[in-house]
Amino acid sequence: MVDLLEQSSAWLDDQRKKYLSRPVTYSRGAASVEVLATVGKTTFNIESSSGLTETFESRDFIILAADLVLGGAPVTPERGDRISETQGGQTFVYELVGPGQEPCWRWSDPYRQARRIHSKQVDVQ
Repeated sequence: MVDLLEQSSAWLDDQRKKYLSRPVTYSRGAASVEVLATVGKTTFNIESSSGLTETFESRDFIILAADLVLGGAPVTPERGDRISETQGGQTFVYELVGPGQEPCWRWSDPYRQARRIHSKQVDVQ
């Protein structure tokens, strides 16, 4: 039987990629790939060991899992990987991070078609 919700989710992801994304470069070491990503943000509230709440804001990149291929093989995002985004003649470099024990990515949809990747800016070129 056809899962209409899964088909609809795939269609929405396709529309997001076509109309709400920009080219970025995903890198791990010397390997890199240009992909289309939708830019967003996530705000995390982390309680420190002293009981204080710290706020961490991540720049997020939503990328189709099928597009994330390095060296001919699909990859899962890892801490330390980098994403470069060019805006107005400047290239902003972001490193994949997750605050505290949080992972650096999570699935963006229930059908595991797109990943929401968390990052922090580490450089401007």
